[in-house]
Amino acid sequence: MVRTLRRPLAAPRLAHLVLAGLLSLGTMAAPVTAAETPYKLDLGTRRDFVAQTNFVQCVGASMQMMLNMIRDKDDRSAATQLELQVLARKLSGPARPDGRERQGASVRGWAGGLNQLGAGPYTLVGATTIDEALLTAAKAMRRTGKPVGLLMWRGRHAWVMSGFRATGDPLVTGSRVTAVYVEDPLYPHGSSVWGPSPAPGAALSVAKLGRQYVPRRSSNRFGSALSGKYVLVLPFEMTAKTLRLV
Repeated sequence: MVRTLRRPLAAPRLAHLVLAGLLSLGTMAAPVTAAETPYKLDLGTRRDFVAQTNFVQCVGASMQMMLNMIRDKDDRSAATQLELQVLARKLSGPARPDGRERQGASVRGWAGGLNQLGAGPYTLVGATTIDEALLTAAKAMRRTGKPVGLLMWRGRHAWVMSGFRATGDPLVTGSRVTAVYVEDPLYPHGSSVWGPSPAPGAALSVAKLGRQYVPRRSSNRFGSALSGKYVLVLPFEMTAKTLRLV
């Protein structure tokens, strides 16, 4: 069975937080001095990595890796990965408009599954630029100590961001992310279209990450909030300000 955390479950409406509100929290909490000392954070260990057991379970495998980083013990079993995939598919939202059965799970099911298991709160965020997305991710990791999900390949694949390097503490004004530590559950297979899978825990420059981490394809089916955006499955802190944004 899938293990749950001894933490309260996140309210379903938390998934409706918007990027502007989260960034406003960051502005309130951030010092006004410029960053000077390089900063590094890596939440993952190589035992946290789990390869997807087939070519459709990237979300289930990514959830499994994120839970491994959050919990005290790793679970790398195929049975758990399948349970997570089934949960994410169940929470993935409306069926495809063309009537075809969904083979994978949506980003909505990814965030919703983590919340249902008590690993959250997690929400979906869309950013206009890759630099904005990665700084938002770094701030969230810095505050929560939890990994971030990255929606790759225009919405077709899932990676985990387990850490980052930055010019300074991301909570300090003026910092920017220079590299990210990533986990691609498809490793070592990669893609003939998008390129090879990085090794577990590899540090990629922003430019190299940007070859595979690109804006989600635009479509009315996905809604205006995430369509054409760099999409994050983002952890956040529960505060009085956050509750007013829900």
